[in-house]
Amino acid sequence: MKYQYRTKGTCSQLMDIEIDDEGVITNLTILGGCKGNLAGIMALVKGKKAVEIAQTLKGIQCGNRGTSCPDQLSICIEEALASRA
Repeated sequence: MKYQYRTKGTCSQLMDIEIDDEGVITNLTILGGCKGNLAGIMALVKGKKAVEIAQTLKGIQCGNRGTSCPDQLSICIEEALASRA
């Protein structure tokens, strides 16, 4: 399943995620943001269970923004999984 999420409150702008039928993240692309940090996040989440990644990243903040790219990814994953149900 492919899902696209427009981020809110971060330097990144758009997340495209693919989650297979077993709930594993098979691909993630993030547009905008800190290129090196996001490349690291993308590499670390591929092949991992989406639910576990969402739980791990939820609530991480960047400065005083109230969110972060990892937090936005957790929201993206939650919405993607909810859209499958």
